[in-house]
Amino acid sequence: MARFSFLPDASADYEEAFEWYYDRSPRAAVGFEEAVDQAIREVVEAPDRWPFCDPRHRFHLVNRYPYSIVYRVEADLVVVVAVAHGRRRTKYWKGR
Repeated sequence: MARFSFLPDASADYEEAFEWYYDRSPRAAVGFEEAVDQAIREVVEAPDRWPFCDPRHRFHLVNRYPYSIVYRVEADLVVVVAVAHGRRRTKYWKGR
């Protein structure tokens, strides 16, 4: 199993989304947190399982929420590049 880390901008993506859900419903925020945690676990367990979105990055859809975990694999480390909303500008995270 690989290790993982979040880039600072990916952490900011996550925090922004969590706060948005929390402001509307603490229950939805907890659900979002659990769904992201599950997606991260699945990526870490099998990082090569998920499809490429460009030659370097892969993505995994977050269950029940309109987000994807965008990541790349560097040796034995999964680097989370973005927690990307499905309706946000495409590949806004590209320079990370």
